Amino acid sequence: MSDEKILALADYAASSLYSDAERVALEYADCMTLSGREVSDLFARLRRFYDDDALVELTAIIAWENASSKFNRALRIPSQGLWKRR
Repeated sequence: MSDEKILALADYAASSLYSDAERVALEYADCMTLSGREVSDLFARLRRFYDDDALVELTAIIAWENASSKFNRALRIPSQGLWKRR
């Protein structure tokens, strides 16, 4: 993934750098991550791009990253610095 695309992540919904499939997956990740957001409304749009197996995998990856983030934050484990803005 290009640095340009990573830098555009905060505005993925309006960025032409992201495909429709990527946008709905990122919206799904936002809904899963932010408390109080409902994900069920997204399933019709997700199913246009992803089959059941892909949705399970996508959901597992998002859940794992959320758990990992909360675990690291609670134990004050710093970022590994794998990507830095230039």
